[in-house]
Amino acid sequence: MCREDERIAKALKPAAEAMRLHPFYRGKIEIGVKCKVEDLQDFATWYSPGVAAPCQAIAADKESVYQHTNKGNFVAVVSDGTRVLGLGDIGPEAALPVMEGKALLFKYLGGVDAFPVCVGSKDPDQIIEFVKLLQPTFGAINLEDIASPKCFYILERLRQECEIPVWHDDQQGTATVVLAALINALRYVNKDLRDVQIAMIGAGAANICITKLLIAAGADPGKIYVTDSQGILHRDRCPDLQARHRQKYDLALITNAAGRRGGIAEAMKDCDVVIALAQPGPDLIHPTWVQAMAPNPICFFCANPTPEMWPWQAKAAGAAVVATGRSDFPNQVNNSICFPGIFRGVLDVQAAAITDEMCLTAAYTIADVGAEKGIDPNQLLPAMDNAEVFIRQAVNVGRKAIELGLARQNLTAAALREKATAAITRARSVTKLLMEQGIIAKPPAW
Repeated sequence: MCREDERIAKALKPAAEAMRLHPFYRGKIEIGVKCKVEDLQDFATWYSPGVAAPCQAIAADKESVYQHTNKGNFVAVVSDGTRVLGLGDIGPEAALPVMEGKALLFKYLGGVDAFPVCVGSKDPDQIIEFVKLLQPTFGAINLEDIASPKCFYILERLRQECEIPVWHDDQQGTATVVLAALINALRYVNKDLRDVQIAMIGAGAANICITKLLIAAGADPGKIYVTDSQGILHRDRCPDLQARHRQKYDLALITNAAGRRGGIAEAMKDCDVVIALAQPGPDLIHPTWVQAMAPNPICFFCANPTPEMWPWQAKAAGAAVVATGRSDFPNQVNNSICFPGIFRGVLDVQAAAITDEMCLTAAYTIADVGAEKGIDPNQLLPAMDNAEVFIRQAVNVGRKAIELGLARQNLTAAALREKATAAITRARSVTKLLMEQGIIAKPPAW
């Protein structure tokens, strides 16, 4: 087997392992008990008749629900299954393994109790109403794998109308982690975000939100070239885009100052950075297009489950830094490094929203943790086993929420660090203990 075939075979192995282990465990999460149960008399405290007292306390003061229940650590992971990974509209049942996986990451990495909620409706107004009805139980909402452009409408409405934070991970999470990785990639090649030209390949929810966050971070919108299935966005396309896709229309007005026309190749020409979240590859982007970029180009090929171009091919074409969204390749750029810490922070201060300012805070926090021991071009971001990156995000995002006047709890940085450390340490320790005792079974060997 040649080296190329070996690499491709290795890239296909996680799917085979997933098909073996998902039926073995029948899912990845379950509800656990956090209170003491020494004998049956404890049920009189946790349920009837004792539970009536906290119920009455909450009825008298709704905010006390955070003291008497786990609402302040509950997150609903809501999806309609219309845009699952790179697989498209495969339905809510088929989305459930992804949402369970999300809940696993929430718990293990952030100490957050998350519940997968796959809804049987594609109607955006029904989804909005459904999420609003969940607010009494949950401290925050994570929207996931909802198709564009309705995901923009759903998020915008819910952010305006909900009393708890609503976040769309495919938009805000992806934007945060991509910005974090780009900060360190630019540090490595000694370029400034304000000066670089950036090609954005794909104009779905992720890349539209990434583009907006890059601009908020200081990128020049005129030097950004966004492509969709019809080519590069430019002003002459505005009449059509205004009628059918407001988010693309808004970007067409402010990006591409040079008025470039064409497709992916023309968008990438002479650019310092390419960020692709388009369709699964691996042959969507060609080596010659990378070769035509500016010196020391940065290439993020982040489509799931297969990147738009194999990373070793991009390196061979001259890329200085290459990243993908996959954990089995070097330099993973994945939302998992940000959303557990961000939610930990907003839950701990009982924030009312997650704003762009909070996303920027998280991105710079992640980048700074990743750069503390020097920037490795093959690992721009901290590894997910680095608890410090989640703890520090929780502290900084929580403090930013307080600064913005969005927090119900005004906690010091020290108090936030203590809360985050305790929650994250407990989640990892419990998992380890259950594995050591065989309660979480060890799967059979291949």
